[in-house]
Amino acid sequence: MTPSAILKKTDANAKPGFGLRDVVVHVDESPQTAARVAFAASMAREYGLHLVAVVTQSPPDIPPGIRAEVGETFFETWRKRAEAASAKLAEDVAKAGRAEGIGIECRIAEGLPEETLLVHARHADLTIVSQAAGAAADEHTRTIEALLFGAGRPILLLPSAGRYAVPGRHVLLAWNASRESARAVADAMPLLQAAQHVTVLSADPRGAASRVPGADIALHLARHGVKVATSTTYAGDIGIGDALLNRATDLGADLLVMGGYGHSRTREAIFGGATRHVLDHMTLPVLMSH
Repeated sequence: MTPSAILKKTDANAKPGFGLRDVVVHVDESPQTAARVAFAASMAREYGLHLVAVVTQSPPDIPPGIRAEVGETFFETWRKRAEAASAKLAEDVAKAGRAEGIGIECRIAEGLPEETLLVHARHADLTIVSQAAGAAADEHTRTIEALLFGAGRPILLLPSAGRYAVPGRHVLLAWNASRESARAVADAMPLLQAAQHVTVLSADPRGAASRVPGADIALHLARHGVKVATSTTYAGDIGIGDALLNRATDLGADLLVMGGYGHSRTREAIFGGATRHVLDHMTLPVLMSH
C-alpha cells in the first residue's frame, strides 16, 4: 500500500473533530497484553483511530565479556524462539482487531522496550502500556519512565489486573497548576472534550482562600467545550496519591488525568510521591504526561 493510500484510509476512519489520530499499544509476552490490546482496539474503534501494535522482544542480557563462551548457537536459538513468539503475538493482535471490526498495524521490534517502543511513541499521539507487575516489573517501570521522560507524548497506563472500558463517562483531572499538570491537560484535551463529565480536583490547594481552587483551568476547559466542575480534597495522613484514587472511586471515574513526576524520580523513589503511588496502586486507567 502506498503512503497516500495509507493516509486516505486513516482519514476515512477518523472521527470528525476528535484530536487524536494514531495510538501505539505495547505488545509483549506479559499476562497483561491481551487486556491491553483489547482495550486499545476498542478505543480505536470508538474514536476512529489508527492503531499501531508494537511487539517488543528483549534480547538476552549477556555481558559482552562472555558472549564468546555462550556461543552463537545460543543466540540463534533465542532468535528463532523470539520470531515464533512474535508471530503468535501478531496473530493475537489481528484477532483482537477483527473482534472490533478494525485493522491494526503490527510492527515487530527487537531490542529493549524502553528503547524500541520510545521511537514508535514519538510518532503517535498516545501510547498505551500497562502498570508494572510480576516478574518483569523492573523492565516495565523502565519502559514507563523512558516514555514519560523521553517520548514527548502522553502515555495511557492500564492497571495490571482486570479489563476496562474505553474512558468517556467521567474523567478526573488532578490539578496543581504545575507544568506537568498543564501538559497533561493539553495532551488529554480530546478525551476531556469527548467525556460526558470532567471533575477538576485540587488536592491540598495553596493560595488565597477567596479563590476557588481549579477555577481558572476549569474556565479554560469550558472554553474548549468541556463539561467541567471543580472539587477540592485534603489528603491529610493518607497522601495525595491515595486521595486521588479514593476520589476517583467515589466519583465512578473511568480515567484519571495527571502530570507525572513533578519531583525527581530519585526523590519520589526515596520519599514517595503522588506519581509513584499512583503507578504502584492504580485502580483505573491513568493518562500521564511529564
